[in-house]
Order: sequence, then C-alpha cells, then structure tokens
Amino acid sequence: MNKIFENYQRIKTQIAPYNVKIVAVTKYFDEKQIIQYYDMGIRDFGENRVKDAIEKINKLPDEIIKNSRFHLIGHLQTNKVKMAVGKFDLIHSVDSVKLADIISQEAEKKGIIQKILLQINNAGEEQKSGFSPSEIRQAIPEIIKLKGIKVKGVMNMAPINSSDEELHYLFHNIKQINDDLQSEYGVELKEISMGMTRDYKIALEEGATIIRLGRILFE
Repeated sequence: MNKIFENYQRIKTQIAPYNVKIVAVTKYFDEKQIIQYYDMGIRDFGENRVKDAIEKINKLPDEIIKNSRFHLIGHLQTNKVKMAVGKFDLIHSVDSVKLADIISQEAEKKGIIQKILLQINNAGEEQKSGFSPSEIRQAIPEIIKLKGIKVKGVMNMAPINSSDEELHYLFHNIKQINDDLQSEYGVELKEISMGMTRDYKIALEEGATIIRLGRILFE
C-alpha cells in the first residue's frame, strides 16, 4: 500500500500546475481496498460496471460514501439506468440522445438532477460508442433541454495505439469541440474527461480537467 500512496503523491505533485481531478479506476478492487485508498486521500473513484460498483458502494462506511465521488466511466446500458441514476455523482459515458433521455426520466422520478458527460468518439473507432463531432452538435440542443440531467462537459477515450502526435490532435480537438459547444449553445461545460495511464500527460497539456488513472496508481 505504501507504493500506491507514493504513486498517488508523485502524480499529484506532477499535475499540480493543472486544474485537474484524478479519478482512481477501482474496477478491479473490492470495497476493502477502496477504504484503504480513501484513507490515503483519494476521493474520486471510477467504476466500469454498474452492478459491481453498486455492490461495492453499498458495503462502504457511510462516512466514505458521503465524502467520496463515484464516477461511472464504462458504457451504460439502458437497462441499467435505473440502478445507476443517483448512485454515481457523474456518469461519463452518455453516448446517445436516447440514453440521456432515459437518464433524465429516471432522475426526475427520483427527484434529483443527474450530472453527466457526453462521450465523443472523434477518432471514429467502430468498436467504441460515442457521438461523432457532427452528431454532438446536432444532439446537444435536445439534450440540454432535458430536465433531469445536467451536462457538465465531455468525455473521450483515445485509440490505444495512437502516436503522441495523434493524441495531441485528438485531445486538442475534444477541447475545441467542448469550447465550441459552450459558445454556440450557451451552456457551461467545465469538465473534459480525457487521458488514462498511457496518455494522461498529453491530455493535461491539451486541456483535460479529469484524468482516469488505474495501472499507474496501483502497480
């Protein structure tokens, strides 16, 4: 555990010049390990699978649940929306108007506003979900009208084998799209979730406000 603490402190020092939040990806760890990470000072936890995440969250002490933020960073299926809404502080992976609408309806039933990010697939990867740059511009006017959600920004996952040059281009493009959406539609989009273990340094340079780190923290 000392090694993980050292990793966390080293990365915190490294990213200090940037206004960025670390989401620790804990999808492979149980609630006991999350408690240990909380004791180290980590407060933002990222999970991929709704059911597994909720089972872990429900086993955590009330103090940790109250003082932590849980992020859904994996794909959200429509049949899992009821479980997810209200359990996650931020859903990163909203990839269609239909999904946004279902989340909004469920949030309204529960009397809450669910914060979300819109996933943008600007590399055009067929195996990944997300709006294309043209689709997001068509979709956002409809999405921001939904009463049960609050769009906080955008999210991106770059292709695994991208070169540094390609990563700079893709991440810069995401920041540009986010800025354009704000100016064109009068919405405040403060969060840009992009960058993981292999590419977070480039994401920081290009304007990320949230980075999602797993291996580099826990190895």
